[in-house]
Amino acid sequence: MKLSLSRSGFRKTLYSTTATVSFPAKSGDSLYRRISPLGSPTVSIVPVLDQWVEEGRSIKKEHLQNIIKELRRYSRFKHALEVSQWMSDKRSFQLSFNDIAVRLDLISKVHGTKLAENYFHDIPEKFKVVEAYGVLLNIYAREKSVKRAEAIMEKLRELGQTTFTFNVMLNLYRQTEKHDKIDLLVQEMEEKRTKYDKFTCSILLNVYADLSDAIGMDRIVQRMESDPNIVLDWNAYSIAAKGFTSAGSTEKALEMLKKSEGLILTSKRRSLAFDFLLTQYATIGMKDEVLRLWEVHKKSEKLYNKSYISMITSLLKLDDLEEAEKIFEEWDSSELFYDFRVPNFLIGAYCRKGHMEKAEALVNRARMKGGKPLPLTWYYLASGYVNVNQMLKAIEALKVAVSAFEPGWKPSGPILVACVEYLKEKGDVEEAEEFLRLLLAKHIISIRVHDKLSSYMKNADLISQASRLMEEDAIGGDGEATEDTEPKKMGDFVGDREIKECQN
Repeated sequence: MKLSLSRSGFRKTLYSTTATVSFPAKSGDSLYRRISPLGSPTVSIVPVLDQWVEEGRSIKKEHLQNIIKELRRYSRFKHALEVSQWMSDKRSFQLSFNDIAVRLDLISKVHGTKLAENYFHDIPEKFKVVEAYGVLLNIYAREKSVKRAEAIMEKLRELGQTTFTFNVMLNLYRQTEKHDKIDLLVQEMEEKRTKYDKFTCSILLNVYADLSDAIGMDRIVQRMESDPNIVLDWNAYSIAAKGFTSAGSTEKALEMLKKSEGLILTSKRRSLAFDFLLTQYATIGMKDEVLRLWEVHKKSEKLYNKSYISMITSLLKLDDLEEAEKIFEEWDSSELFYDFRVPNFLIGAYCRKGHMEKAEALVNRARMKGGKPLPLTWYYLASGYVNVNQMLKAIEALKVAVSAFEPGWKPSGPILVACVEYLKEKGDVEEAEEFLRLLLAKHIISIRVHDKLSSYMKNADLISQASRLMEEDAIGGDGEATEDTEPKKMGDFVGDREIKECQN
């Protein structure tokens, strides 16, 4: 039996590309080795699959399944879907329950929920088993569609629930802050004696961390440690450490960090673990531990840009600018790719402290090495210039920042208002109009900015545009700032990444 979508246009959409590539046979050749370099989703790998067969080479279903698994691992969902379709359409391999579930997931990621639903409806009833419904549940959970996910969960209560399906719902309720439903789901798991796995514990640890519930976190940690079926890793303890820190339990957080550190060397993601622990030790003010762990990190792992970023930001969090400068010099003398984010953190620190000459010198130094300032670099400079009352420089830097940032970003209210105040005091109507045009182009306006500009500008059309935009955005008070001026910290996503693994 071959399963494929019968909806009109799907096959055309799936196989249409802007380019195709084929490879000549060579020594040590393998199908995956031919597919692997074709990273662009615009390049179809179907001709490569066809050519493999035309060369008289054999191919087993298990081989194709492994290729799909690897492609999914690297988020190459379109190519994985092409292999899945080719496996049944060109090779007539019988699809298993798991093959169908995998294809359903891939269709949702490549073509969206609607086409995935169409495919699900076309599946013969005997194939609509726990695996397929579990994938559909996960699709709705990714969209945070609670009602549709709950409807599928009811169906799964008839077919048979698994730890995975409970994990999906627990994480969905966590993301949508439906904590009362989490309690009911945990109770249901207990009544049905559903086993916890490491993802269940990670999700519940995150729930209790969100609530700063130290007792709840402690209970989950004890359960993990006493359950022989749960393989503990550094990440579980790191989630607990972050949660205990948020709850103000520094001693308990330190205990979790030590346990997490003890499991780093058994992890496949040691570099990420070191980066996270550095920032967590810094969060609880343990400078000696940060420096000690950095030395361990250097001796046990090859250092990359993200490791230097973690160390520099940790030291800046501890307000140790001098030590952060030393780490920067160490990075600058390395042969790593010049990632402007590394000097950018120091530039931001200099600007916050009013060391504008140092900030300017570092920007120029980075440019000399081929680095390109980021939009955030110019925003840091604008903020720093405002703080030291160098308003002409502040306005020029802010204009560059506003032009460079993607639409949707908005600068800090006080910084923007300070620049507008200066233009008003200066009485430079032409400069003010140019500045307002730039703000309007990026949908950046507020009541205070509007009022200050309109009080002395004569361009009625510009003021009218600003009024309309302000009404549409409904932004009040000072509140222009909707963008964090610091990039996301390393520890903010570690726990969630583990949870996502159980959903892929």
